[in-house]
Formats: sequence, C-alpha cells, structure tokens
Amino acid sequence: MHTTSSIPEQAGKGRRILVLFAHPSLERSEANRPLAEAAAALSGVTLVDLYAEYPALEIDIDREQKRLLAHDAICFLHPLYWYSTPAILKEWQDLVLEHGFAYGAEGIALQGKLFFSALTAGGSGSAYCAEGYNHFSIRELLRPLEQTAILCGMTYLPPFALFGARTAVEEGRIAAHVADWTRLLGALRDDRLDLKRAVSLPRLNVDLDMIIRPPLAPEEV
Repeated sequence: MHTTSSIPEQAGKGRRILVLFAHPSLERSEANRPLAEAAAALSGVTLVDLYAEYPALEIDIDREQKRLLAHDAICFLHPLYWYSTPAILKEWQDLVLEHGFAYGAEGIALQGKLFFSALTAGGSGSAYCAEGYNHFSIRELLRPLEQTAILCGMTYLPPFALFGARTAVEEGRIAAHVADWTRLLGALRDDRLDLKRAVSLPRLNVDLDMIIRPPLAPEEV
C-alpha cells in the first residue's frame, strides 16, 4: 500500500490527522488493510504505510518530524505484536522522537497534539483482563505508548481496538468496525469528539455514541 496524503487544508478548520500504518505482511491482512484504505480515503487524513515507505527500516527523521509538525493528531494503526507494535513503529519512535524535538526543555514540537493507537488483536476481548489469558487490559499493555505521549506533552486517547481479528471476517464484523473507524476519524477531524469523556475510557470504541457529538445542522455552522 502506498502512502497517501490528503492536503491538510482540505480539512478546513478541523484537525489534520496523521495515521502511521505498520503491517509487515499486508498481503495476509484481513482487518488492517480495510482500515488503512478507509483512512486513506478520508479528507483531512494522511496515511503513511511505513513498511512500504521504509522496507529496510531506514527512517527519514527529517521527513517524519515534518509530518508530525503538519498534523494535529497522530495515530498508530497496527496489529498487536507481542503486546506491543510491529518493529518499525518502535524504530520510528526511537529515531523520530528526539530529545530537543519531542521532549526535553526545548522539545515542545508535539505539545497539545492528540495521540492514540488503533489496533487489531487476535485474542478475544475476555482474554484482555486481570482474570483472562493475557492478564492485562489493552490499555494497560500499551502503557509505554501512553507514557511516551505524556512525556511529549500530548493528549493520550485510549486505543481503538478490534478483538478476535483472526475470525472477524468469517463472523462478519469487519464492515461495522471499519464504519466505526471512519466515524471516529471524522469526529476527531471535525472536533466532535468529547475528549474529556474519551480519555478515561478503556477503549475508544466502547460506546462511540457516548463520545461523538452529532454534526452541526447547516444553520448552526
């Protein structure tokens, strides 16, 4: 999948969203591919397929920092690998989030921006809790990402997660999840996401109706 870039100005006064997509075997993907395609088709959203752009994991730091500066919200889109992200996203963090840029006394470039992870997990939702197979919730397992956002002065939002991804297609759950994903990105772009409610949730897609405000009527715009 190639990188696509919606011109930021197309989003009007809304937020510009950067989706950093990481899937090392995209040809085998049943859930992440449609999520990436939906993001790429949405106005105001820039999708970057990191494995397609950097097949040798040679991250262009200047390019990636400029992308961060040009957007208001950053999302990691990826399958859950060993309770974390695929390798290229760790490499991206190690190189791009430099001292003096992302953190430190003079590292204020990301302050005030939003960050969250959109992920797919093979296990069921019940496996991700204290009593479950994986012993921790998704949000607990992603604490390193949450702390990274906090250190960089960003607002961290809980993950947008699809559980049971291995059987989602045969169970007919992909279309609804992609529709929720598109709805979430649109609300985030258009400033219709209730951030105060969202930040305390275990997952963004626990109840989208609770955190997304309806679009303004034409006479209210």
